[in-house]
Amino acid sequence: MSIPAIGVGTFRLKGQTVIDSVTQALSLGYRAIDTAQIYGNEADIGQAIKASGLSPDALFITSKVWVESMAPGQLQASLRESADKLGVDRLDLALIHWPAPNNPARLEDSVEALADAQAQGLTRLIGVSNFNIADTTRALSVVGPAGLATNQIELSPYVQSPRLVRFLQSQGVHITSYMTLAYGQVMQDAVLQGVAAKHGANVAQVSLAWAMQQGFSVIPSSTRAANLQSNLAACELVLDDSDMAAIARLNRQARLATPPEISSAWDD
Repeated sequence: MSIPAIGVGTFRLKGQTVIDSVTQALSLGYRAIDTAQIYGNEADIGQAIKASGLSPDALFITSKVWVESMAPGQLQASLRESADKLGVDRLDLALIHWPAPNNPARLEDSVEALADAQAQGLTRLIGVSNFNIADTTRALSVVGPAGLATNQIELSPYVQSPRLVRFLQSQGVHITSYMTLAYGQVMQDAVLQGVAAKHGANVAQVSLAWAMQQGFSVIPSSTRAANLQSNLAACELVLDDSDMAAIARLNRQARLATPPEISSAWDD
């Protein structure tokens, strides 16, 4: 099983808002949905999936284990609860949401518990999120070189994390980009606007295509059908070498997601 190139993100969306977003996304052709325990919207997403009439087997559903459920025993139970809320027999991908270096549960024990959840059939694939090089190395020491399906990290034209990206690629760990649009900050960027005009596209499509062209998966969110459809069309946009070089020069490691109590020091 491979991770789809594009899915619909659900961060900060709850209640009828997330139900409508996921419903619209599924009707437009999205088949991957990304959520997390801490988002508080798994049951709402489950409602949208059920109403869609689509079989869960036709979808790729990702959720993430929150810090408070990282201890062995708790982790597996939390994934059962996530699956129940989503209305599925098991997840397609389960991630440890943050490395949480100060958590009482040892990181290696949490990764082993995640692998145990996979062995129990609670999830098809396992991975991590927001792990730096050292964190990923520790996780790989538990599950082996093919054990992690992805590391989901903040990546955008402004946060390109070249050292971490090179390391993950060298280890065969697939990369999933979140915040690829930098909370909309990219929309006003003159360089990205120029690339978009050149291709008859919009800036969001350029940013998403930039990520997908490097082999990353993307999970943009929107509450508007027009934006959801436009984001999906980014799969067809092909940037040339000069476009990619111009975007590479925008990197300034301007992170938007680094909660100090649960994140590790970044490599770039």
